[in-house]
Amino acid sequence: MPDNERDMMNTTNESKPQENKMGVMPVGRLLVNMSLPMMLSMLVTALYNVVDSMFVARLSEDALTALSLAFPVQNLMIAVSVGLGVGINAVLSRALGARDEKAVRRASVNGMALLFLCALIFMLAGVTLVKPYFMAQGASEEITQAGITYTQIVLIGCMGLFMQIFFERLLQSTGRTVHTMISQATGAIVNIILDPIMIFGLLGFPAMGVAGAALATITGQWIGACLGLYMNVKMNPDVSLSLKGFRPHGETLRRILAIGVPSVVMQSIGSVMTFCMNQILIAFSSTAVAVFGVYFKLQSFVFMPVFGLNNGSVPIVAYNYGARRPDRMTRAIRLSVTAAMSIMVVGCLIFQLVPDKLLGIFDASEEMLRIGVPALRIISISFPVAGFCIGVGSVFQALGYSVYSMVNSLVRQLIVLLPCALAIGRLTGDVTMVWWAFVIAEVFSLLLSVIFLRRISERVIRPMTK
Repeated sequence: MPDNERDMMNTTNESKPQENKMGVMPVGRLLVNMSLPMMLSMLVTALYNVVDSMFVARLSEDALTALSLAFPVQNLMIAVSVGLGVGINAVLSRALGARDEKAVRRASVNGMALLFLCALIFMLAGVTLVKPYFMAQGASEEITQAGITYTQIVLIGCMGLFMQIFFERLLQSTGRTVHTMISQATGAIVNIILDPIMIFGLLGFPAMGVAGAALATITGQWIGACLGLYMNVKMNPDVSLSLKGFRPHGETLRRILAIGVPSVVMQSIGSVMTFCMNQILIAFSSTAVAVFGVYFKLQSFVFMPVFGLNNGSVPIVAYNYGARRPDRMTRAIRLSVTAAMSIMVVGCLIFQLVPDKLLGIFDASEEMLRIGVPALRIISISFPVAGFCIGVGSVFQALGYSVYSMVNSLVRQLIVLLPCALAIGRLTGDVTMVWWAFVIAEVFSLLLSVIFLRRISERVIRPMTK
């Protein structure tokens, strides 16, 4: 072969873009590669949530109850940041799959601007709305004051959370989930280290109580955000964060919101559910509210790895949807749903076998054990079903049908769970029976998930195979 032809072939090969691993790596190995780092980082996140409450519980049961009442507000903030992050993730992954560099840049910079604006709104809410929220709870003065202090700090300092979520989503969308794990885990570890120091006043720090727990949380989030920014700038060449000549792009924002808003609504429903459940439970006792808050901390050890698994599967499904590869899509869906259910079965067994040991982490009183042990055992019966529903929900998000997840969540948590819990509580007068409402709601969620999955298969997946 003449030298000039060989040189031309070499130049062509060098200039040909190398396909992202989400389009070529074996699906099973790819799912592990994408999901395992995120599962580990979310386990660390679950750990710092538990450690936060564990140290606060040593202050008093009232302080623990205050955090339980603050949880709906925190959950709403997380719902907005993570939900819009899902939209950014899906739009960016599709653009990468289609190899549209302009669309990739638009998705990244418009997504960053959107999350920045949302953070500003929550910061304003931290100044104006927290006190009225807690005054409406009907709790004791000590619980109310502790809740106001904690919630104002985490809202006013929330920019770190929003930017951390954004930078992690960029890394995740481009397949750099190890970097995501490092960013997320670093922020969580910082929080864990600072919790006892700031809460109890160690190493020369003043003892700040619940305010210390809040400051430790936002410090960890800001450090995670700074690390995420550094890794995107230095180690993520697939995405540009340059704001030079930035203008909002209506179509890109519409696509992000079309996927992200249903996800935000879906997760925000959890805040409404938690608030209303707290009102139902506080009619029995403040200890019942504390048990509910502790349950949410403990179940995060089971649910967080599943969410990490699904966060890893969303870009795989979205990328191969954009690349028109239905075989890789369906294999990723089957593997992720199966893995999610398997994790949930393990979680169910742990909750069934050692609920008293789990509650003991939070210095549970005899009354908390009396209410909490049956609560953990009853609610955990629904874990395997929840694993299936969560896994299927990630498919809806990846393919742009997030409204299905929103409807499912609305039915499960508001239309079924709350009325059942209220009715059971009033009819029986027994807080133990109220927990069965969670199992009933999950059965309804399963039925809807199956119906919606069949629609997706008929409308999206099967036509791609013809």
